[in-house]
Amino acid sequence: MDFIIQGFFHALHLLTAGDSSTWSAVSATLKVSTLSMLFSVMAGLPCGFFLGYFDFKGKRGVRTLLDTMLALPTVFIGLMIYAVISSRGPLGDFNLLFTLAGIAMGQSILAFPIITALTASAVETIDSQLKLTLISLGAGKKDIMLTCMWEVRYGIVAALVTAYGRVMTEVGISMMVGGNIKWHTRTITTAIALETGKGMFANGIALGLVLVSIAFAVNISLFFLRKR
Repeated sequence: MDFIIQGFFHALHLLTAGDSSTWSAVSATLKVSTLSMLFSVMAGLPCGFFLGYFDFKGKRGVRTLLDTMLALPTVFIGLMIYAVISSRGPLGDFNLLFTLAGIAMGQSILAFPIITALTASAVETIDSQLKLTLISLGAGKKDIMLTCMWEVRYGIVAALVTAYGRVMTEVGISMMVGGNIKWHTRTITTAIALETGKGMFANGIALGLVLVSIAFAVNISLFFLRKR
């Protein structure tokens, strides 16, 4: 147990002293997770609302496909993205391999089905009489959709937090597509795996503390948002 306690205090020293390699991984993680969430939210929210609000032929098949995508292994997503953006892939000319943008592409695919499926599930819980009431009050299509989105706002926020947590903690995509390059594409999770494997237990704890702190801050923000 001594090495755990010593590693914990050493981790606190690394964080307070501003260790450059540690904070470089933190910065890369925040950049790539924000970028991937931006892409997945822009695509996932409209798709989720459409899937939950409207009935159409083949809807059950789409939901089945979406539920299957929720269980996609991150290493499989990383493999597919690697094949697409490598020099022999269709997007090889864009030089996305071993970049934060390439990692964000893979993480967007990881977050998209989460946001879409949970948003659709939230929209499906809307009272069927709400739409009729809004129409009787003279509301247009835009007002009806915005009102429905507002009614399930907590479900949507929960979907976003769930997706963000999955993106922040994934390893496979970041390792395969980013290459775990120090000062460039090394994220918190890949750095933890590397430093622990090298026996640098304190560095792993330091990065783990940052990861837990970010998750705690997100959940606290959600709590105050719901309370407000």
